[in-house]
Amino acid sequence: MLLAKNHFKQALKEGRPQIGLWAALADGYVTELLATAGFDWLLIDNEHAPNDVRSTLAQLQAVAAYPSHLVVRPVKSDTALIKQFLDIGAQTLLLPMIDTAAQAQEAVSATRYPPVGNRGVGSALARASRWNRVQGYLNDAANELCVLVQVETVAAMSNLAAIANVEGVDGVFFGPADLSASMGYLGKPGEPAVRQAILSGIKTVSAAGKASGVLAPDRSFADEYLKAGATFVAVGTDTGLLSRAAADLAESYKGAMPHKSKEERGGY
Repeated sequence: MLLAKNHFKQALKEGRPQIGLWAALADGYVTELLATAGFDWLLIDNEHAPNDVRSTLAQLQAVAAYPSHLVVRPVKSDTALIKQFLDIGAQTLLLPMIDTAAQAQEAVSATRYPPVGNRGVGSALARASRWNRVQGYLNDAANELCVLVQVETVAAMSNLAAIANVEGVDGVFFGPADLSASMGYLGKPGEPAVRQAILSGIKTVSAAGKASGVLAPDRSFADEYLKAGATFVAVGTDTGLLSRAAADLAESYKGAMPHKSKEERGGY
């Protein structure tokens, strides 16, 4: 049995934009439905959604037959959690709240087996190696793993060049919601100053030869970031799509309901 290729990682290396959707409803049936929609990638969120290792496993299994690539975000960048998500078969991780190059290096190390890193060796028990049926898994696994670090504070932005240049970091994702809060614009991820900081950050990451990503449910913001060189952009959330569609349907029968302003739709 051969190691599965990470086509998402390859696309980022080649600079081909990958359009994604946040999957936060924490249900394999829903995520499988989303996988039929045509997005390049789907984000399984363990940070702000009620997911855990088992629900993430169910979604990895449900989407395995589809071309949409699953990116998994743990609740935090933690060696033990990273080990669990890699062992159940995640090949791309989005690791939140990375503020320094040292934290980025620690995250990378957690994805590599010794002596290069400190990932625990348990492939005989792991879906990732198909229970040791994948030839050469221990030696080759890192080649198909994609490590994305999330920059979402003022402190992280000041360390951005160093973070992006860490060997083994494949991409940097800008979190507009937390970044806007850190900049003093709580609840306003679409604030011009926040967008400008992200646009500047995309240039810094590109200069390091790495991929940039961002969550941008507003089409004009998404287009702005893509034009600036971002290559993995999430353009919506399943919760937002369902909530808005349900409200629109109710409104068509019962009258107008309040909607968020364009400013507020720049993040979660």
